[in-house]
Amino acid sequence: MSFRLNPTFADRLARADRTLFGGWICSGSPVAAEIMAGAGLDWLLIDMEHAPNGLESTLAQLYAVSGYSSTPVVRVPAGDAVIIKQVLDLGAQNILVPMISTPEEAKAVAAMTRYPPAGVRGVGSALARSARWNRVDGYLRDDAAHVSVFVQIETVEGVANAHAIAETLGVDGVFVGPSDLAASMGLIGQQTHPDVVAAVKRAFAGIAAAGKPIGINAFDPVAARDYAAAGARFILVGADVALLARASEKLAETYLASTAQAPRASY
Repeated sequence: MSFRLNPTFADRLARADRTLFGGWICSGSPVAAEIMAGAGLDWLLIDMEHAPNGLESTLAQLYAVSGYSSTPVVRVPAGDAVIIKQVLDLGAQNILVPMISTPEEAKAVAAMTRYPPAGVRGVGSALARSARWNRVDGYLRDDAAHVSVFVQIETVEGVANAHAIAETLGVDGVFVGPSDLAASMGLIGQQTHPDVVAAVKRAFAGIAAAGKPIGINAFDPVAARDYAAAGARFILVGADVALLARASEKLAETYLASTAQAPRASY
C-alpha cells in the first residue's frame, strides 16, 4: 500500500500568486484548531514555543486540521535536534524554528531535518506517522521533498544576517518576528514603532535578495497590508486566543456595561 503526503508549505508558497494569510493556534486545543482550520485561512501555525503544547497535543491538532485545506506549520520551541526529530515523526511536514540569528544556527537547524548523510535526523520513520508507518514510498530517500523548513529572525543580529540566513541550504523561507525584534531593539511592546518597521523591512530586503519567501505576523490590518506590499508572502493575521479574548471582552462590555448603567427598580 502506498500513501501520498500533501504538498509542503514551501510547495504551496511557490505556486501561490498572492500573499497567504494564516491564523495562529496558541490555545493547545484541537477543537480551536479545527474551528480555525474550517474558517478558510490559507495556513495555520500550531505553536509549541509560547503555548501549552507538547507532543500529544500537537499531534491531536495535526489530526484536527488534516481534513481541511489550511496548511499546518508547527513552530517548535527551540532549534533542538531531539524536539525537531520528534515533531517531524508526528507527521508535521512544515516547521518553524524560532530565534535564529546566524547562518551557522540556520545550517544546524536544516541538518536536524535531514537524514544522513545530508543531516543528522534520527531514522525512525517506519515507526512513525511521518512516513505513515512505511506506507510512503521512498520517504527516507526523498526526505527533503516531504519537509519544509522555516526559520525565524527575531533579533538585531538576525536582521544583520538576514541574507546569509535565508540563503542557507535547506532553509525554505524566513519568518520575521517583530515582537522579539522590538525587544531586541530596546522597544519592547512597540512592534509598529517606525524603527522596528524599518528593521523588519531591512530583513525583508536581505531575505528577498536570497530568493526565499518572507513571512511575518501582523494583527493590525494596516500593518499586514503594508508588509504584504513590501513583499511578505505569508502573514499571520490573528490568533485563536486573541480572537476569543477580544470577542469575550466585547460581549462583556455589551451586556455588563448596559446593566451597570440601568437604574435599579425600587419597590
